[in-house]
Amino acid sequence: MLRLIAVLLLIPLLDMLLLVGVGTWIGFVPTIALVVLTGLVGLMLVRAEGRHTMRKIQRKLVEGEAPTDEVLDGALLLVAGAFLLTPGIVTDVIGFVFVLPPTRYPVRVALKKWVVTPYIDSKTGGFATGSVYVGGFPQEGDVNIGGASGPSGPGGGPSGAGSAGPDGVRDIGEAEDVDDVTDERDDRRE
Repeated sequence: MLRLIAVLLLIPLLDMLLLVGVGTWIGFVPTIALVVLTGLVGLMLVRAEGRHTMRKIQRKLVEGEAPTDEVLDGALLLVAGAFLLTPGIVTDVIGFVFVLPPTRYPVRVALKKWVVTPYIDSKTGGFATGSVYVGGFPQEGDVNIGGASGPSGPGGGPSGAGSAGPDGVRDIGEAEDVDDVTDERDDRRE
């Protein structure tokens, strides 16, 4: 969180330094014209890309698919518009990165990987991405679907009534009933 705040404070500082540097190099009036021109061109691009993204969202909804990438594109375009309206060279560069589709794609992929997926996993307990424990009640030694599964200890071996199957789900045979299995689990926990 502190890194994010530091970056957000660093951007206006860099913008100010670059505007002063460019202003002394090409002059005051051309610098103002450059900032206004990049803002106008950027906003026209945001508008065009926004319309294109809205059409893609509508098309996906009509087809019955979730428009996840398109919604992220819309959010990035919104942020791009804010950056392009802010006067400065650094903010304009960041805005153009978010507006242009070839540079927006890697930003969207990174956003999905490091922000959206971890957030959804934390809210759904792993259900959305499939990293859910499927072996009944988790016990000591049990792991998720990707690793070894099944309880260890008496009655939890690879064969026989009441053993855990390959998916980690314990099969209660005719010889056992549910109370015996829960008593056995309680004994192992102690």
